[in-house]
Amino acid sequence: MITLLSIIALGFFLGMRHATDPDHVIAVTTIVSRQRSIRHAALIGVLWGLGHTITILFVGSAIILFGIVIPARVGLTMELSVGLMLILLGILNLSGIMRFITETFTPTQMGHHSHPHGHGDYVHNHPHGHNPEKHGHAEYATPVGWMDHIFGRIGLYQIVRPLAVGVVHGLAGSAAVALLVLTTIRVPSWAVLYLLVFGLGTVAGMMLVTAAIAVPFTYSDARFTRLNRGLALVSGLVSLAFGLFIVYQMGFVNGLFTHNPTWVPR
Repeated sequence: MITLLSIIALGFFLGMRHATDPDHVIAVTTIVSRQRSIRHAALIGVLWGLGHTITILFVGSAIILFGIVIPARVGLTMELSVGLMLILLGILNLSGIMRFITETFTPTQMGHHSHPHGHGDYVHNHPHGHNPEKHGHAEYATPVGWMDHIFGRIGLYQIVRPLAVGVVHGLAGSAAVALLVLTTIRVPSWAVLYLLVFGLGTVAGMMLVTAAIAVPFTYSDARFTRLNRGLALVSGLVSLAFGLFIVYQMGFVNGLFTHNPTWVPR
């Protein structure tokens, strides 16, 4: 019993530490930068952690229970998917910044003025009048607002977004975690239990991480608008750069785009 309790405790705290991996933090920072509530940011962390846990538990259990061997090209593709996800998140953030720059330096017409306003979790400003017909653009004409307009009526959409990002990140780490468990825990049922507890630790860790990350965005949004935009810009650039780095590493250094791919789960 003491051994089992030790396994549970180790899995939980290693899961919390796993939540602080650079690619995880960058991904959630890019998402949280659009949030205006610490509570909502923490919920995003929980959803991301659940998505990550689903993949880790599903893929890891298959490796442990059935001895599945993941080919190098498949493993590299799973790693590559994380890079592509980070690139997409970075582009979405940067598109919002570019729209702000364009609107800021575009001369305004007579009788119009500019002030910030929000569309869901997206805040920006542009010149417009107060008449409904002079709003300036459709409510859904924002970098992420059009997706909200199309899918926002589906209640699960706001849940699926961070959940999907977590699932993709789980693909990259599931094989490594499962193989590590196999080398230390010989009882398959205990190994699967470890994966579950590891996932719960990741959920708890990511909830704390996203709540902490949201603090400067929430504070700066209320008092320093330019600082908030700067933080969003940095998060977008970092996400884009790190995503490109992962794509380069998986595609060229590890050979996914060549005839001789090499992959070591880590």
